[in-house]
Amino acid sequence: MIEVRRVSVTYPGGVRALVEVDAAFSPGEFVVIVGLSGAGKSTLLRTLNGLVRPSAGDVLLFGESVVQASPARLRALRRDVGMIFQTFHLVRRATVLHNVLAGRVGHTPPWRTLFGLWSRRDVEVAWSCLERVGLADKAYVRADRLSGGQQQRVGIARALAQEPKVLLADEPVASLDPRTARDIMQDLKRIQQDEGILTIVNLHSIELAQEFADRIIGLRDGRIVFDGPARDVTVETLAEIYGEERLGGAPGWLRPRPSAATDSHSAGSSAGEISGRTAETERGPVRR
Repeated sequence: MIEVRRVSVTYPGGVRALVEVDAAFSPGEFVVIVGLSGAGKSTLLRTLNGLVRPSAGDVLLFGESVVQASPARLRALRRDVGMIFQTFHLVRRATVLHNVLAGRVGHTPPWRTLFGLWSRRDVEVAWSCLERVGLADKAYVRADRLSGGQQQRVGIARALAQEPKVLLADEPVASLDPRTARDIMQDLKRIQQDEGILTIVNLHSIELAQEFADRIIGLRDGRIVFDGPARDVTVETLAEIYGEERLGGAPGWLRPRPSAATDSHSAGSSAGEISGRTAETERGPVRR
């Protein structure tokens, strides 16, 4: 469905974000990309739908070259790729329903969208997507009246309104509290399982990656250093992704979660601790 062929991305100033990356993504997978800030996670995700153009190599999206596609053809390809953003990208003064209808733009003539003349099918699809994320009762509420978790669910519903074949999510839970973050990941996992949609997510949290991913890709300095099933991730794997210094010399960093009766200090040495330390310094204020 998506092939990344020896893709490199160099930004102005000589910053090498990706270096000869090769990867393939199949229908129905739930893939999580992890790595330090600046490892190339967002760049890789955005090359998949042509938001970032490779400096070298190519990306095949549904069998077609993203690099060689004309602007019109690239827009048509993107119609089948839903994108979920960390900062939600909602029209804050518009209603929830209006924001979700924005996902229908690729299916609607421009003159209709300009005047807000949505077809009956467009409105039905938007309502259905709101029901799937549990926000149908908020349809006529302004987006800026919602909590952070609810706003992200609106972003998910908007992406689903495209009726996509692929969902890309760029740090979708980075600004949310831990409980809400897990709820959002459960929503994404449920949608992936129900619809069979290829879902690719960037995360800081190793704990969430191991809990929800079928497959984990680890990036370091723009290169893939791990690509395999989530169950195959080990302390050595994480040391390769994050570096020995990030592990703090803790040999029990990747131990299974302790039971409720286990010393809480031991629980702190689980994989979630390093993910929390890594993400905490890079995310904005926590939203509930």
